[in-house]
Amino acid sequence: MTGAQLPLAMVREGETVTVAKVRGGQDLRQHLAELGFVPGGTVKVVSRVNGDVIVGVKGATFGIGRDMAMRIVTC
Repeated sequence: MTGAQLPLAMVREGETVTVAKVRGGQDLRQHLAELGFVPGGTVKVVSRVNGDVIVGVKGATFGIGRDMAMRIVTC
């Protein structure tokens, strides 16, 4: 993977990025993997509200909190 790595919480609205890695404990990583946040997967940032992020993953759109979005490293 090339390019700068950035937490999902810092990605601009409208951008589509690739998940590089997910940081955190096994339970959190498993939960995020079930939502589609897996290395190599793509995520579109639909909008941002007060640090929280609305994302599109595998055809689903949902919101995640800023703390969780900081654990998803993108490139």
